[in-house]
Amino acid sequence: MERTILPRQPHPLRSYLRVGRLLYWALLLFIAESYLYGAELYNALRYQGVWAVLFWTLCFLFSFVHIFLVLMDGWSRYQNYKRAKDQLFLHGFRPRIARMYMGSKCQRMAVETAAEELGLKAEIKAYYHKHGVRWYHYVPYFMIAEPLFLFKKHFWSRTFLEKNYTPKYNYRNMPQIHWV
Repeated sequence: MERTILPRQPHPLRSYLRVGRLLYWALLLFIAESYLYGAELYNALRYQGVWAVLFWTLCFLFSFVHIFLVLMDGWSRYQNYKRAKDQLFLHGFRPRIARMYMGSKCQRMAVETAAEELGLKAEIKAYYHKHGVRWYHYVPYFMIAEPLFLFKKHFWSRTFLEKNYTPKYNYRNMPQIHWV
């Protein structure tokens, strides 16, 4: 094992926002959609018929529910980030670790953020590139492989209900050297 310098660690809030940056842009869009659909629903309730009210209610509910789904997904990806950071710190880059988080763009962003904070981002990116993962692969691979994913318990627990993970180390307070 070679000794490397641990880069300066960012504040946990910054890591949280970086891990879910795509999700939080989507969150802003769903908030804006909810506002617009809510305004249309209000107008439909006042001036239009049942079909317009039903249509705008469905649109509003779709975007409003997604606000909470995005928040839960972001929290779950942060749990992935904390776990991946501990795994990478303890073991260095290992293909098995990278493979565990290869399934979706958000999971890859979580492990890439953890790897970047430990100085291992190049290895993770090279591994994903070698295995055909590209920057534009946004749709999770399991959605393509299993079209009925919405009816799987594993999908719901892994995507929105990831258990809280307490990191084993306080990276901001440790010496700036570790073994890789």
